[in-house]
Amino acid sequence: MTQHSSDHLNNPYNNWHGKPYYSLDAYCKNTYGEKLYKTALNAGLSCPNRDGTLDYRGCIFCSAGGSGDFAVPIRDSQGITTRNLFSDALSKGRDSLSGKHTGHKQIAYFQAYTNTYGSLEYLEQIYRFALDDPSVAGISIATRPDCLPESVIYLLTSLQREYTPKFVWVELGLQTIHPQSAAFIRRGYPLSCFDEALFRLCQAEIPVITHVILGLPGETTEDMLETINYLNQKPVWGIKLQLLHILKNTDLAILFDKDPVTYGSFSTMDAYLDTLILCLLQLRPDMVVHRVTGDAPQELLLAPFWSTNKRQVLNTLHRRMKEQGAFQGKNFRKDG
Repeated sequence: MTQHSSDHLNNPYNNWHGKPYYSLDAYCKNTYGEKLYKTALNAGLSCPNRDGTLDYRGCIFCSAGGSGDFAVPIRDSQGITTRNLFSDALSKGRDSLSGKHTGHKQIAYFQAYTNTYGSLEYLEQIYRFALDDPSVAGISIATRPDCLPESVIYLLTSLQREYTPKFVWVELGLQTIHPQSAAFIRRGYPLSCFDEALFRLCQAEIPVITHVILGLPGETTEDMLETINYLNQKPVWGIKLQLLHILKNTDLAILFDKDPVTYGSFSTMDAYLDTLILCLLQLRPDMVVHRVTGDAPQELLLAPFWSTNKRQVLNTLHRRMKEQGAFQGKNFRKDG
């Protein structure tokens, strides 16, 4: 990445389009010449944490929507997906962003539940439906590292080659590197499983986005920074830094109701931003930041309710980092 010293944020990295971190927005503008917008899709898939393979309850924080509460269904009431239904779903996604300034292309984001956890025939069908659509610049697939058999990775590699210059990204839900936290949230796989999946995807030249949750009960700031430092040493292309939301009708909500201090997330925006900035300061500067807070349906959100004003959170983050002379990677060390 080209360096210069005149950036108004006092950081040495250009092409960040005024933000103190390398956002997905900046990456898309630099790479595709315009902002891309995401359309979240619900492919009607399940998860080994829900179908009994590992558990029936899901992760402790996960809503009934499988982290895809805003996702548009691509199946009809009989569970059938057609090209027309898929096109309609993409159109609904575009319509929901009608008030936002966007480019002409979208990212088809397979978000709800585990989006490599299905028959190979069905997965190929839905991925092709997305990549065939002229409005789609590429696809992003949210999944678990324990749901990536070689057949799926081969499919993704083949599609990426066939549809170039369109892209295929994979988002792996890691959340934390700490075994105690992973057991508490019922993640269901060891850290070594993540490492293996990441290695195989990188061998296949498929960019990987890693999902990390900040504010898991029992984790200190140092614990969260250890997760960041661990990922800094891995071939991770992008990262999502997600504020822990306490949602109704989850097992975490039951614990929160009994003991909101122990099982709550950041009680104030200032507390969250302090931790988030420390994470960004330590984050490898070439890693694309896909998220710094997250969204939750207001009708499901129990806490922290300050997070519903996302614009205020982002504006305060950017202003505070500018005032502090803080920017992504300022404290990054290659040796961790």
